[in-house]
Amino acid sequence: MYPGFLYWRKRAGRYCGNDLSAFLQQSCDSPSEAADAYRAEFSPGASFGVRRPLRFLAWKLELNEKQTAELAKVLAELKTERAQADVEGRRAASALADLASAAEFDLAKAKEAADLKVKSAERVSGAIVAALSRLHALLDPDQRERLAYLVRTGIVQL
Repeated sequence: MYPGFLYWRKRAGRYCGNDLSAFLQQSCDSPSEAADAYRAEFSPGASFGVRRPLRFLAWKLELNEKQTAELAKVLAELKTERAQADVEGRRAASALADLASAAEFDLAKAKEAADLKVKSAERVSGAIVAALSRLHALLDPDQRERLAYLVRTGIVQL
């Protein structure tokens, strides 16, 4: 079990051993209640902000405080750009759904909705390149090698 998970259990006053089934029996009456508790605590929709990737990268790359502060800014900008792309993607999907349900199909509006998705993806791609450029300037050669390893192995996704 991941050590941070054990720390969370101990801090929360819950079972802190290595046996997950014993924890589920102690804290939840049914498996569905356990699943609901797990989803509520660890769902991807939970708002972690940039704290988790920031903490992980600061630890793996052994960043100092100045580097960590700059990395936080870079990650926050990437998060904002990706959130905007998600909004635009939902807007484009809604426009395409409206066109599908309309009596007459408007090819120009469909192309406009599809172009919105493409432009959004291009902006995210540009933001990733800019973030990587800033990270390259921020890190020393050894830290860059460790970041490259994390990206190659898929542990960190840009």
